[in-house]
Amino acid sequence: MPGPENTKLASKLKNGEPTFGATFYTGSTAAIEAAGNWGLDFAFIDAEHTPVNVDAHMEKLVLVALLAGIAPLVRVRGTNEWDIRKSLEFGATGVIVPQVGTAEQARAIVRAAKFPPFGRRGGDASCRAAGFAGPGFQWSAYMEHENATRLVIPMAESYEFFDNIDEILDVEGIDVINFGPADYSISRRISIDYSMSHPEIEEKLAELIEKCHARGIKVMAPCIPPVAENVTALKKKGVDMIIMGNDVLFLNEGLRRAREAVDTSAKSA
Repeated sequence: MPGPENTKLASKLKNGEPTFGATFYTGSTAAIEAAGNWGLDFAFIDAEHTPVNVDAHMEKLVLVALLAGIAPLVRVRGTNEWDIRKSLEFGATGVIVPQVGTAEQARAIVRAAKFPPFGRRGGDASCRAAGFAGPGFQWSAYMEHENATRLVIPMAESYEFFDNIDEILDVEGIDVINFGPADYSISRRISIDYSMSHPEIEEKLAELIEKCHARGIKVMAPCIPPVAENVTALKKKGVDMIIMGNDVLFLNEGLRRAREAVDTSAKSA
C-alpha cells in the first residue's frame, strides 16, 4: 500500500488553476505544518542554501508536509542523482534543481528522477514512495505512478539558461521551470530585483512563460513582497505556481511589528 501523497497540486495544475506555496529555510516541521493549516498548495523545502540535507531530517519535513495536506517540493543541491532519488523516495511530490544552464544538465535531472523509459532512476521498494513494499506492491505500477506524478523542476536563474532555453525546454520529462530572479540578476551583474520590475527581468520571465506554455510546461516564480497586487500581476502574466514568501521573511515581519510596538510604546511613555 503506497504511503501518503498529495494529489491536489497536480489536479490544480492540470486544470490550469494558479497554485500557491512558500519556501522553507529553517528546517522547522512546525512551519510547514502551519502552512498546511493556511491552505497553501506546496512547500518549497530548501536544501541548497541551508544546513538541511537530504537525510533523516528531510524525510521528517516531507512527511509532515504530506500529513498537513501540502505538497513537498525539495530543492536539492544540484544534479546529484542520489539527492534527487532519495527526495522522491522519501515521498516528495517533486524536486527543484538549481543552476541549470544546459540541456545536458536537464537530461541528467530527468535521468535521475524518472524510471525507464524516460530516465534511469535506481529503484528500491523499501521506501515510503513504494509503500515499503507492502500488500499489493507491484514494481510496474509503482514505476508508472512515480513517472506520472513526480514533478521535475529545473531552475532558470542564469543567463546561460536563457542562452540555451529552447534546447533545455525540449528535454522530455520537465514539468515546471522555477524562475530565480535574484541569481539571474547576479549572473548578469544587474541590480538584484526580487520584485521583478527590472526591464530585463520582466523580459526574461515573459520569454520563459511563453516558451514553457507552448510546450505544456508550467512556470513557478516568487511573489515579493507577497501582497495582493503582486499576486494579481503574476497571475495575469501566466505564472502557474506562485511562491508567497518564506519562513524567514515571515519571522522577520512578525519581529519587525513587535519591535515597532516596543518603540511606539517607549515614545508614548
